[in-house]
Amino acid sequence: MSNFPRYAIYYLPAAGSALAQFGSAMLGYDVVSGDDVPFGEATACIADWRDITADPRGYGFHATLKAPFGLSGGRSESDLLWACATFAETPRAIPQIAPVIRPIGRFIALVPEGPSETLQQLAADCVRDFDEFRAPLSAEDRARRKPERLTPEQVGYLDRWGYPYVMDEFRFHMTLTGSLDPARHDELLALLRGQFAATGIDRIAIDRIAVLRQDARGARFKSIAQFELRSADY
Repeated sequence: MSNFPRYAIYYLPAAGSALAQFGSAMLGYDVVSGDDVPFGEATACIADWRDITADPRGYGFHATLKAPFGLSGGRSESDLLWACATFAETPRAIPQIAPVIRPIGRFIALVPEGPSETLQQLAADCVRDFDEFRAPLSAEDRARRKPERLTPEQVGYLDRWGYPYVMDEFRFHMTLTGSLDPARHDELLALLRGQFAATGIDRIAIDRIAVLRQDARGARFKSIAQFELRSADY
């Protein structure tokens, strides 16, 4: 069984930024304050929008860099926060992406328009550098990842890093919906693209990491700390 609380290392937009406000309004949840927020006017008119966004609401508007994990024996929350602060102080190239709204399988997410080596490197560094804090996967948690549906490489990553979508399998995305009926895909994709275009955001710096905590199974994740990354050009 999973250890609780669980922690995750995510990218979160800066609190109060246009991107944070957009994501919070789409999901109806502010992952920094831990408060419910009103849906945007356009999505609030969709009768089942709360149901459509139920799954991503539990995680908040984010991009995963190190997937949720219980702490390994002898490690504490304060140890993890100290390690994140140290990581953030290491000079590095700050990824910049041109954001677009696209489908990923049956859900819709904000993703980079094209590949980014610096973003892939940041994600890989997070996976490696924070792995000492991760408790080993239980048999139950491993089964929950449905390894029978994964490729051999993904199973190898699951067993080595506790998550199958890392390293060359990593795809940066900020989820906006749960799994959708294909018949509604085009309608909702057009709506979300229109809502995002209205923000005027055409570039996003992946310039911070955040530590989030989930206190019990089924509880929502909440940000407990954010650390701005130090640019190599600083």
